[in-house]
Amino acid sequence: MRRKNIKISRPKNNTFAIVVDGETEVWYFQMLKRNEPFLQVNIEPKIPQKKKLSDQYKKVCELSEDYTKVFWVIDLDVVIAESKINELKEYINELKKEEFNNVITIFNNPCLEFWFLLHFTQTTKYFSKCKETEKQLKKQKEFKDYQKTRKYFTKQDNDIYLKLKSRLSTALTNAKKTKRKNLEEVKRGICEMNLFFETEQIKSILK
Repeated sequence: MRRKNIKISRPKNNTFAIVVDGETEVWYFQMLKRNEPFLQVNIEPKIPQKKKLSDQYKKVCELSEDYTKVFWVIDLDVVIAESKINELKEYINELKKEEFNNVITIFNNPCLEFWFLLHFTQTTKYFSKCKETEKQLKKQKEFKDYQKTRKYFTKQDNDIYLKLKSRLSTALTNAKKTKRKNLEEVKRGICEMNLFFETEQIKSILK
């Protein structure tokens, strides 16, 4: 879905769209918005109607025309399981073009729970399935009752963001140490959520 000869004209107000393939990411970002009322940016988590990699890519391209920044958060466990690494590489190369210079891709391997785990420990251990990461996460006393449910993620005064907020700086430091070299390097834990929190308009919540 490549645009040709289009003059880049985007809104001046800070508006961020976040394209994800699951509800857990949506709930997490919604809780960030709920708990950071002074955040000077409008964040819109979005799940494409169809969750195929190609549909996510198309959604990212569409949103890039209307938002200041678009973050594409990708769980690599699904991509790997469906043998879509080469397809993903093609999309990433397309997104390097100038008309998509407001798009930032964020990889989690295997899934968002690895980001949660990094709030407690520094690791690049490879978990081939998200359930393995969840099992490790549940060893933390704060997450021994962890559930992938809206109720758990959005509980008033004890939501997923509040559970983790005090450890955010630790998670960011640990995430930077997982930096990938290329998309072939999939047999290790990877988390690039720091790319979102290091965005200039987001940094204020870390102070």
